[in-house]
Amino acid sequence: MRRLVSYQYFVCFVLFFVTSCSKDNKYLHQALKMAGDNKGQLEYVLKHYRNEDINPEKLKAAKFLISNMPDHYSYSDMALVNDYYRVALSILGTGPNPDWQRDTLSEISERDFNYLLHSQNFVSDVTIMNADYLIDNIDKAYILWKTKPWAKQLTFDDFLEWLLPYKAIELQTLDNWRDVLSTHYNDSIKTVPIDDVQRTSIWGAIEIVRQEIHKKQSDIGLRVIWDAPDIIPLRSADTWVRMTFGNCVEYVSMGVSVYRSLGLPAMIDGVPIWGRNRAGHCWYVFPSDRGIETQSQEEMIEPAGPPFYPYERLPKVYRTTYAVNRDIAKYNKKTKFPHYFPSCRQDVTDHYCRTSDLEIELLPGVKPKDKYLYIAMFGVVSENQWEILDFGEYKRGKAHFKKMGRDIQYIVLGYNGKQLVPMSHPFILEKNGSVRYIICDEKITHTVKLKRKYYQAFHVVDMRRRILGGKIQCSNDPSFMTCKTIYTIESTDIPDKIHLQESGKYRYWRYLSPDKSYGSIAELAFFNDKGTKMAGRGIANPGANQGTIQFAFDDDWLTNFEGGKPNDNWVGVDFGKACIVNSVRIVPRSDDNDIHPGQEYELCYLDNRSHWRSLGKKIAVDNCLQYDLVPKGALLWLINHTTGLDERPFIYYDYDNIEWR
Repeated sequence: MRRLVSYQYFVCFVLFFVTSCSKDNKYLHQALKMAGDNKGQLEYVLKHYRNEDINPEKLKAAKFLISNMPDHYSYSDMALVNDYYRVALSILGTGPNPDWQRDTLSEISERDFNYLLHSQNFVSDVTIMNADYLIDNIDKAYILWKTKPWAKQLTFDDFLEWLLPYKAIELQTLDNWRDVLSTHYNDSIKTVPIDDVQRTSIWGAIEIVRQEIHKKQSDIGLRVIWDAPDIIPLRSADTWVRMTFGNCVEYVSMGVSVYRSLGLPAMIDGVPIWGRNRAGHCWYVFPSDRGIETQSQEEMIEPAGPPFYPYERLPKVYRTTYAVNRDIAKYNKKTKFPHYFPSCRQDVTDHYCRTSDLEIELLPGVKPKDKYLYIAMFGVVSENQWEILDFGEYKRGKAHFKKMGRDIQYIVLGYNGKQLVPMSHPFILEKNGSVRYIICDEKITHTVKLKRKYYQAFHVVDMRRRILGGKIQCSNDPSFMTCKTIYTIESTDIPDKIHLQESGKYRYWRYLSPDKSYGSIAELAFFNDKGTKMAGRGIANPGANQGTIQFAFDDDWLTNFEGGKPNDNWVGVDFGKACIVNSVRIVPRSDDNDIHPGQEYELCYLDNRSHWRSLGKKIAVDNCLQYDLVPKGALLWLINHTTGLDERPFIYYDYDNIEWR
């Protein structure tokens, strides 16, 4: 009996091994076929490691790179790209500041290199890869893996992804980036004694290099820009060492390339969209000496290791890989409604948070026209307000998805034969893994009073609390040595106009900020008994930055007055003569997502077929909006048609109890 069992295990092992080898050979043959006229270059690489530099690991590395190469791409017109980079190098580090450099390159991109900016005319790397270039990259990566102390914890499979790839991001120029970057950013690491603990630890080594990157980039004017205009990205070794602006994608890609050039294993992780936000983010990650993944938070600004975004919710985290995700490749072949998913990525959500595999009920009577369904979350960046995160499958009448982040509101979309439409009620995947469907009762309505269109993040709450204890004072003495306190702020929930009791006539009126608040205030306005804003000259305490006084009176809630010290700050108005003030508007420093008088809003709710229905548009007359006859328990969405981008759906229970999703 034991021999029979052993034989069965042996047969299973052989079948698994043969099947795995068969799949590897299948992808390799497909890649060589897709190479077309470039097939000889790739075959030369394989021949080199079989017959000349005989090394089974290098040969396997070459097969790995070639097998997955069809899904990696470069610009088709490299001569034009190189022309653009020459222009970029003549601009980077010149002019008044990085903003000017960015704007100049944006203008040049549109005017002189429009083809690169807007064309999708890319070519697969498998059709252009040069044998010598690929061999050189494999050899250099292999030497680093075998010789550097901070790469010794890598298995061969780790090496394939964390160190070996010849590029970190698509459209990266196939240049000698390993030599350029390792030379430019090697000053600090080479001065640390070889037996120093920091140098031999990957965290220590990465921190040494990160500090050098940050210092050298700062010396030439580093600026991370989140909302950059259309511009051709800088993705060559020469432009990376001169880069003075960019978003998180550009800086992280550059950083990972620097790390790999020095033998420091690193990869790029990112969220397509945060759990309660309209934007995503990316960062670098590396395996510690214990093999534990360590994440950064920002680009090259801060060290890796602090608690990872403790206030953010994570629906999905994806890792940029070199290997093709074969599940996505299968989806691309079989779906009836192809939605773009990057083919070279791995779902690592469960590396960052607790996740759940979901089985979601569809709306009554709904049946998709495709086996694939999509899980999405609210995102105003898309035309239909739903941002697709991943695909799943339709099985046994339900939608199935894997590894979804918790404490987030989702919805299921599906193909109806024409387009993607909602196919489930919105639902919340709770912290404990349970699913709560959001189903409103349109027959039961209530009144809704709103003061915001977006949840308050921790930094907004902190800024708002700075007005607590603030005072409105008046005086006929410009120094306020003698003054009268008319009002003291005791709550952050203040009306748009604070009515002041009869106070007599005074020439000077001010807002005196509490201690430790740095005087922070976004807006200050005084009104007469007719509700008209009163004009006067802005004044502030002598130690304040006089250039910021105007920010308290410009009707822009994203600019603010702030003193240069924590205490004894005030800002006010000299009316030129004694006068009576009837009311005052105080707007705390925030994110300008409070209800803004004079702006147009529209409240919508999601009906029980998961379609948005309008409850009407209104011009705000103060800092609170009221809507009657709102379906109870509905998912609501307040739109600002005047300005702003930050909006989130929510469930309204009462004035003091709103669940932002």
